[in-house]
Amino acid sequence: MYWFKNTVIYRLTKELDWSDATLQNNLAQNEYHPCSQSDLSKFGWAKPLRNADLLYFSNGKQLLLVAHKEDKILPNHVIKQELDERIRQLEEKENRKLKKTEKQALKDDVVAMLLPRAFSKHQQTAIWINTETNLIYVNAVSYKRAEDVLALLRKSLGSLPVVPLAFANEPSIVMTDWLVKQKIPSFFTALEEGELKASDNQGIIRYKNQSLESEEMLSHLQSGKFVTKLLLDWEDHLSFVLNDDGTLKRLKFADNIREKNDDILKEDVAQRFDADFILMTGELAKLTEHLLDEFGGEKQRL
Repeated sequence: MYWFKNTVIYRLTKELDWSDATLQNNLAQNEYHPCSQSDLSKFGWAKPLRNADLLYFSNGKQLLLVAHKEDKILPNHVIKQELDERIRQLEEKENRKLKKTEKQALKDDVVAMLLPRAFSKHQQTAIWINTETNLIYVNAVSYKRAEDVLALLRKSLGSLPVVPLAFANEPSIVMTDWLVKQKIPSFFTALEEGELKASDNQGIIRYKNQSLESEEMLSHLQSGKFVTKLLLDWEDHLSFVLNDDGTLKRLKFADNIREKNDDILKEDVAQRFDADFILMTGELAKLTEHLLDEFGGEKQRL
């Protein structure tokens, strides 16, 4: 199962058709297929559940998609070394300097020659779509990677009206207030790791194993620094780093959560996958509710 390690959350601003037949047909237009000898990269949808027929996994109103990206690894120095040698030989043979277009043609030949011998780098990115709340969670470490995957989904569906989930109250201000007043929500425990930043973005302090009640920490906060990252534990369910942009990093589900479905036989892959998916999405949905409540709900958009 694709236990999320990071998540960027988006709000769907318009209802879409998530019916089985429509979704499968749309995703099939951009199904992932391995690179051929002449391909530099491939990006498409893979089957979340191995040996299944569908390019998505569903349970009730919850959907799981997996985008698969394959890139051929051709180090620039390898290409340059081969290209320089070919240019040298040809210039000596014809006793002249090659034109820019000729060098480009030679480079294309070099790449084509090296591609069949290149190794591939594979990257999978899971997307959880909660069609009940119209929220999309992307298991990505950055907005850039999340946007790349959403672009593939938009291409497949024809339309994907989404915006990043934004809180009404700025997370950095709220988190700073937590630490200054030493009053953190009862369902969270602030752990001794995070990041502080000056309002002018000139000074950044990263701390680890540092007591949040120490004089040093309080001095930084009282001098006007804001909390931009804070490691939190949510009621022994999971820990995560909450960023000032609302993204969640380093999600780590507690052993007592991940072990809840251990009574399901490992051989029953589909049943365990389904149970783990229900478990993970249920936990993240509840966490999202807590965050929205604590940060004043969603920011109103014009």
